[in-house]
Amino acid sequence: MIERRPFETLGGANHGWLDAKHHFSFADYDDDKRMGWGALRVWNDDTIAPQSGFPPHPHRDMEIITYVREGAITHQDSLGNKGRTEAGDVQVMSAGTGIRHAEYNLEPGTTRIFQIWILPREQGHGPSWGAKPFPKGDRTGHFVALASGYAEDNDALPIRADARVVGVTLKAGQTADYPLGETRHGYLVPAKGAVEVNDVKLNTRDGAAVFGEKVLRVKALEDAEVVLVDAA
Repeated sequence: MIERRPFETLGGANHGWLDAKHHFSFADYDDDKRMGWGALRVWNDDTIAPQSGFPPHPHRDMEIITYVREGAITHQDSLGNKGRTEAGDVQVMSAGTGIRHAEYNLEPGTTRIFQIWILPREQGHGPSWGAKPFPKGDRTGHFVALASGYAEDNDALPIRADARVVGVTLKAGQTADYPLGETRHGYLVPAKGAVEVNDVKLNTRDGAAVFGEKVLRVKALEDAEVVLVDAA
């Protein structure tokens, strides 16, 4: 089963400095048919104006992954962590027992991110934060784990969840397979370009909720960049 969720059907709100689109219920967007997908709870598609961002605010008991699509995001938190994550790279915040953080676009241009929240496999751990630049060539033509709750993905940023976040870049006409498994929940979004996923066409920023598919075959109809969450 692959359910396409066209970008224009997503919930969201435009706050001026922030134009947010929500793949799942979030803030004032409430849809009881889109409350999450397995352990995946939130996938926000945020466009952040220059010299603006999210002021300090708290989280707990959530794994929060930020994939930067364009520009850069600057992070600061109550643990004293500071960092700047650029387009194509990823940061992970394990909120654990509680953390306050701020995320700002301090760039001269617009920043665009996917913010992904995944439920942790257990509670009670301390908070943490990390970021990692991923060489773009490493995910050309095949999926690469960006953040993962599994020890075998030792090059990925760790998360405390039964899930992984993977990415792939494809040239037009290229294909890449991902062994999802029939009992796993997949959610896939092209950050750029149009693709076919097991013959279901997705345009840029469309979502696809997947279940019961042993293997996902992603074919690029044009140059594309794809992010996938594989969750219990």
